[in-house]
Amino acid sequence: MFVVIDSGSSATRIYLLKFSDSRVIDKVIITEGVNSTLTSGSSDILRQSMANGVKQLLARNGLAENDIVFIIASGMITSNLGLHEVPHRIAPASIAELAQHTVKFAENELLALSIPVILIPGIKNDTTPSWANLRGIDLMRGEETQAAGVLLGYQPRLPCTLIELGSTTKLISINEQGQIAGSITSLSGQIYAAIVKQTFVSSSVTTSAEEPAEEIDRDIIDAACRSVADSGFLRTVLMTRFLQFSFPTTASQRKLFLESAMAGDDVKLFADAQQQGFNFDGDVFLIGNARRCEIYQHVIQQQLNIDNPLRIISDEEQIDLLAITGASAIANILHTLQ
Repeated sequence: MFVVIDSGSSATRIYLLKFSDSRVIDKVIITEGVNSTLTSGSSDILRQSMANGVKQLLARNGLAENDIVFIIASGMITSNLGLHEVPHRIAPASIAELAQHTVKFAENELLALSIPVILIPGIKNDTTPSWANLRGIDLMRGEETQAAGVLLGYQPRLPCTLIELGSTTKLISINEQGQIAGSITSLSGQIYAAIVKQTFVSSSVTTSAEEPAEEIDRDIIDAACRSVADSGFLRTVLMTRFLQFSFPTTASQRKLFLESAMAGDDVKLFADAQQQGFNFDGDVFLIGNARRCEIYQHVIQQQLNIDNPLRIISDEEQIDLLAITGASAIANILHTLQ
């Protein structure tokens, strides 16, 4: 048995896997991520929560710590806000290279557990930034493991591009050799969450339990994108509020307008991507919430000259499986090298 940890900003997923076939036996989600380091000023809460999550998995499956060969972890756990900062690898980087540059900890060295821990490094773009040219700067922690999962689980036509729609929007380029060649990221997911939680726009997009979910209306998506192009993103966000008092719309329609504004602004990422050599000739994957994927799919097809099919991965278990597959592949490479 081994354990996979996928560590994010606000939550951490912990999986128990069987070594022979990398089959998931059980999982635990803890509501602690590196944001707890920001609020508490220490990584101790995150460290203890992860250890407790592993112990919970073992207890309910009748296992002891010595039944686990190792824990392999990726994501924000390897950042300066996590448990140990691991230097990024420079793109392009292969799955084998990620395995070769993992950082290993002995029992009780990183977590208060008698289980060795292995940390997978992130990847950053190969660029020399200056104030005159910042467009090439980008990095990832955790998404490289998901990218490995797409490569191994979906056998995409290379080169391929992943569009990951989570707390950020991240475009990841995988080259013809199957190496992760670079990324471009926006903060759209977190900005959307902040808008609907901490601004007065929230009251204009809050739906009642009785109000049916609005079907995707492409006219609304197009209107939001035009507003972003004509008036800018921030005015378009405010327009969501103005619509409530100036135009006969429902809260669901206004919410779709706001969601679409995020997609309309993220289209700029593709211009940066093409300038940096991203190749959209192969498969393009949209990974994330089904509704958000549908919005982005429409925006991409309407505004960009990308004619090849867009493959959507929106099922939560399938998305989980990407990180598991990638981490398991790296674990198997390490096991072979031992």
